[in-house]
Amino acid sequence: MWVVGDMVIDASETGNSFRQALYFKELGFNLHDTMIYAKKCCPFPESNRYNQKFEYMFILSKGKPKTTNLLKQKTLYSPEQIHNKRSSTTRNPDGTMEQMKYETNKEYCTRYNIWEYAVGFQKTTKYTPAFKHPAMFPEALAKDHVLSWSNRGDLVLDPFCGSGTTGVAAKELGRNFIGIEIAPEYIKISKQRLFNTQESLF
Repeated sequence: MWVVGDMVIDASETGNSFRQALYFKELGFNLHDTMIYAKKCCPFPESNRYNQKFEYMFILSKGKPKTTNLLKQKTLYSPEQIHNKRSSTTRNPDGTMEQMKYETNKEYCTRYNIWEYAVGFQKTTKYTPAFKHPAMFPEALAKDHVLSWSNRGDLVLDPFCGSGTTGVAAKELGRNFIGIEIAPEYIKISKQRLFNTQESLF
C-alpha cells in the first residue's frame, strides 16, 4: 500500500504520484487498485488552485494479492428496497450496451475506493508525541488497510515507519510488524508508541 500526494514546485504539481505508480509497474508490480485518501478538512488552503484534500493510495502486488478482506459499508437502500430486483445498463468492451439485472438483497456492500478520515490534532491519533512527525497518516486509515490486505498472524512491513502508525495498527489487529526508519527522533517516538499499544482481543 503506497500513499503519495503530489508536491508543488515552481507553481506546478509534479505528477510524482503517477510517476511512482508507473515506475512500480516497470519494476514488475501489478497496480491492483487505485484509491483515494480524502481528508475531512484542508490543512493547507491554496490561494490560486482548489484546496487540496486528497492523496492517492496505490495497492501494489506481485501477482494476485495473497489476501483480500474487502471492508463493507451499509447500503443506501431502504429496508423496503433491499429485496427488490433492479436493473442497470453497462457498456461492453466492444461499445455495445447491455441491461444487467440484479437483486439488492444485502444490507451491506463492499466499500467504495474513496476513504475519508478526520485529520488534525487528536483526530489523526490520540498519541500526542506522534505529532512531532510532520506527515502522519490517521490510525484509522492504517487499520483499514491492515485489515484489508492481511490476516491475523501475518507480517506487516513499513519501510518508512515514521511515528509508528502502521505498527500500532498491526499490533492492535494481531499482526507481526517490522518497521524501518532513518530518523533517530522518530524511531524513539515509534518505539514508545508501540510499547504503549495493546493488542485488541477483537
